[in-house]
Amino acid sequence: MADQPLTDDASATSGAPAAPAAGAAHSDAGASVATGAPPQQSASGRRTAADAGAKTPGAAPDINPWAALSALLIGFFMILVDSTIVSVATETMVDKLDTSLNNVLWVTSGYLLAYAVPLLITGRLGDRFGPKNLYLIGLAVFTLSSAACGFAPNVGVLIAARVVQGLGAAIMTPQTMAIITRIFPADGRGKAMGVWGSTAGVATLVGPILGGVLVDHAGWEWIFFVNVPVGLIGLAMAWKLVPSLPSHAHKFDLVGVALSAVALFCVVFGIQEGAQYDWGTITGIVSVPLLIILGLVFFVLFILWERRYKGEQLVPLHLFANRNFSLANIAITSVGFAITAMSFPIMIYAQAVLGYSPTKAALLLAPMAVISGLLAPVVGGLVDRKHPAILAGFGLVCFSVALFWYGRMLGADTSIWWLLAIACLLGVANGFMWAPLSVTATRTLEPRFAGAGSGIYNTTRQIGAVIGSAAVASLMDSRLRHHLGEQAAGGAHQAGGGHMPTQVAEQFARAMGETLYLPAAVLIVGIIAAVMFTNPHRRTGRHAADAH
Repeated sequence: MADQPLTDDASATSGAPAAPAAGAAHSDAGASVATGAPPQQSASGRRTAADAGAKTPGAAPDINPWAALSALLIGFFMILVDSTIVSVATETMVDKLDTSLNNVLWVTSGYLLAYAVPLLITGRLGDRFGPKNLYLIGLAVFTLSSAACGFAPNVGVLIAARVVQGLGAAIMTPQTMAIITRIFPADGRGKAMGVWGSTAGVATLVGPILGGVLVDHAGWEWIFFVNVPVGLIGLAMAWKLVPSLPSHAHKFDLVGVALSAVALFCVVFGIQEGAQYDWGTITGIVSVPLLIILGLVFFVLFILWERRYKGEQLVPLHLFANRNFSLANIAITSVGFAITAMSFPIMIYAQAVLGYSPTKAALLLAPMAVISGLLAPVVGGLVDRKHPAILAGFGLVCFSVALFWYGRMLGADTSIWWLLAIACLLGVANGFMWAPLSVTATRTLEPRFAGAGSGIYNTTRQIGAVIGSAAVASLMDSRLRHHLGEQAAGGAHQAGGGHMPTQVAEQFARAMGETLYLPAAVLIVGIIAAVMFTNPHRRTGRHAADAH
């Protein structure tokens, strides 16, 4: 597998477009951004619109990339909060909506599925109509659907509203990465991603804690209503601070979109609902194994279609010839899987076994968020100088060890101090993962493929999250049935009560702990990928030359 930057010849032979996906510039100043050369700055230290290649009407004459980043982080923050906030309200929603645990888990799975499927095409839509315009549309959809979630009268309507919310998140996410790539030079992108990582750390703290407070004192509906004022503030800031950037004509591979969507839906639905149907028949001739097999078949068809498609590929397969890009995608898929899969067992254990309130349960992860938020900017600065294999590999090892540790320690009488210690290790893990992986994914790609690369990277992360959510739901049910038999269905409903018999509580805790072994094991794949990174800093000069 070659790790050299892709050339124009690669584009010609692959059928990939010559137009830059991440906004190659139409001016000399814009070209400095696309190639990662230091941009020209005004006397105030701000980048001008010309520096970003902004030629569109209405572009801001004076761009402050850090101000733009602050506006974009509001949307990113909301997306992450809504990926975690539901977990702490799971048991309350089961009770208040009079539904099953599996149905409530689909409140998250539906969101993540709708988030993952459109990411590839929404990135292209941003190139076509402008990333700022698409970001504003996505944030508006996200905000309105949040209000719809809060007013949902039953779990079916709630899941539907969450699907729309996921679509809004899918519209936003590629635009944020594209804008950051285009307004920050390559040698300053690590620091920007460090701030990005800090925001992720804060969101992981705020999501569960805010969710716990709102569930305890206002009702589960308010975990969604709270997005409305934040979303309105985000819209105003993005309108004012995010620059308008050039758009480019794109053709859309609709067949590829359809094939990838069908493949993902079949696999995820099969995994999620497998235990409920005893891995057998769903209805008529439709069975769980058939759905999973069909999903894999459609995935193969998608790959074959992309290889033969002569137009603009939904996934430019030649990008995977770049070693660091391929390895970073493998690693981030494992991270997406683990991040999503770990929260449900921990929150349910804390409430069902320890008898904690949602707020107290969420505070178990507070050290993770605090330490991650403090470390991420520091690690972001190191990314621009140190070998990414060392930084990302260390973070992933810490993550896997922490989850294995949780698996061993969860019990009916586990000391809270052990749980907090593990959360501290999780904080170190998160602080060292995000910036090294995200920067490494695109640093050695030729600049005109940065946008496409960012879209693929975000998609693989979300695919990992979707599969993680589905897999953990199935495994939790399986382990509860194994340890508790017929008591499994009723055991979860006792969350927060603290009245489980000791033997039942111990078996319940063991089931949750064993569930965490799965994401811990998946992370080993990410560790192997990360330690195989090549050092991009030794190749900077050649990459810059090739880019020109």
